[in-house]
Amino acid sequence: MRTRQKITAAVGVVVLGVALSGCSQPLSTREKGTLGGVGLGAATGAIIGAAVGSPGAGAAIGGALGGVGGAVVSDQMQGQEVRQTEQQRQMEEQRREIQQQRQELEQLKRKPKRSEDDEY
Repeated sequence: MRTRQKITAAVGVVVLGVALSGCSQPLSTREKGTLGGVGLGAATGAIIGAAVGSPGAGAAIGGALGGVGGAVVSDQMQGQEVRQTEQQRQMEEQRREIQQQRQELEQLKRKPKRSEDDEY
């Protein structure tokens, strides 16, 4: 029975490694959170499952629940990152506009003042 648990754990590590290596680009916040949830859920489920005599089933159930929980939480985090990025972009745009207006004011201050006689 002990050997079977070791084989199951080794297969799980290999499958996870293959899944992670298949990602050609950096993981998004949502993907990182989901993977973290799966890992923590599977580990916790395996520990609890081992206590009742079924570590494989516990790991599977825990991994699924952890994946769902991780996905929900990390989706919220990714949404917040998107909102913050948009706010930063807007603030930078406003900063450039303010700088341009300051330059225009300085140019207006440097212009010679026209007297009322010059207007006629």
